[in-house]
Amino acid sequence: MNIRKALFEDAEAIAGLLMLASGEVMYKFAGEKNYPKARDFLFHFVKRQSNQYSYQNCYVAEDENELVGAVLVYDGAKLAELRKPVLDYIHQHFDSTLQVEDETHAGESYIDSLGVSSVHQGKGIGFQLLQFVINEKVKTGGGTIGLLVDKTNPGAKRLYLNLGFIPVGEKSLLGISLEHLQLKVI
Repeated sequence: MNIRKALFEDAEAIAGLLMLASGEVMYKFAGEKNYPKARDFLFHFVKRQSNQYSYQNCYVAEDENELVGAVLVYDGAKLAELRKPVLDYIHQHFDSTLQVEDETHAGESYIDSLGVSSVHQGKGIGFQLLQFVINEKVKTGGGTIGLLVDKTNPGAKRLYLNLGFIPVGEKSLLGISLEHLQLKVI
């Protein structure tokens, strides 16, 4: 398996993988629990530059020329800038009044989403993607990595805790109750 920076050509596969992790949020953005509509919404942004869901912010796990996992990570200080095109689109096409809470902040490299193909789950791909992100942070001088985990997903939380993340608080995002975890990288 190879982990690499995502390319534009990966956008369609990335959208499908990230839906596994952030589908509930995408449904809220699209205004209904409609998988094709939500996936198309996400794909619209994954294939574009300079937004929080862009392929530019992704690393992918590739096995035998198939993308089997993706992790979306960006500088928390850039959340407002990266989210602006997404919110503008939502306000124009779906819900002109939707307000979205800040899920990260300056001083935190934020893991927005992590998705592993359902056929390849349980093989350690998510762990390897997270370890890759941690190692990249070490190479760039350390700092804090943060993420949110759904309180109804104890398996994901266990994975993060095993990597050294610790709970630092709770957040709500579009009515979804989440736990905020962080890892200090030296």
